[in-house]
Amino acid sequence: MPLLRDADLTNAFDQASRTYDRMTSSSPGYHAHLLRSARRLRLPAAGAGLSVLDLGCGTGASTEALLRAAPLATLRGVDASAGMLAQAQLKNWPPRVSFVHAAVERMPQAERPGSYDAVFAAYLFRNVSDPDQTLGLVHRLLRPGGRLAIHEYALSGRALHRFLWTTVMRGFVRPWARLNGDSPLYAHLHQSVLDFDTATEFSERIRRAGFTRVRCLPQPGWQTGITHTFVAQRQ
Repeated sequence: MPLLRDADLTNAFDQASRTYDRMTSSSPGYHAHLLRSARRLRLPAAGAGLSVLDLGCGTGASTEALLRAAPLATLRGVDASAGMLAQAQLKNWPPRVSFVHAAVERMPQAERPGSYDAVFAAYLFRNVSDPDQTLGLVHRLLRPGGRLAIHEYALSGRALHRFLWTTVMRGFVRPWARLNGDSPLYAHLHQSVLDFDTATEFSERIRRAGFTRVRCLPQPGWQTGITHTFVAQRQ
């Protein structure tokens, strides 16, 4: 199937926004894995004095993970979907957390270079039209020495993990999506993971964007070989 892009993908997220948290909460390890990735930023002093961008924050699950990992940081969540952001803004946040409705491609107009000490992006890069351009944007927004953590479905390349992903999607996720009227988004989710870079390929893509100290770290549980944290640094 053709992947959803740009306005079509944003509309699908808008439509699914009210049931999205219920869906993700039913996935074993979903929130624990986000927290693991947020902690892999290794922000010092609980994030005191640091500015962190949560790029593609959705309903705020990744923002919650960042808040737990770096409770003293100033956090800004950005997402293209107004529906997803509306769900995020219904939650209780301390004053140092804010949200902005913007597409990734428009971030350069809204931010100065070197605005952030760290950038976190969960489940974003499969969904952008140009991953290299987005990595270039992130590189620009980070200060020198700034840290990057990307939490993403990027398959290992082994047939077993590709089979397991498809089995979970066909056996649970897509039937659930049909019952809730969200089939387009989760059909996209299924195919986008199959079409995306392997973990090794995505690590190389991050290096080509000018990042150093690039590492690919696995997640535990059934997601091993499917979900990874990619950590890197702007030189």
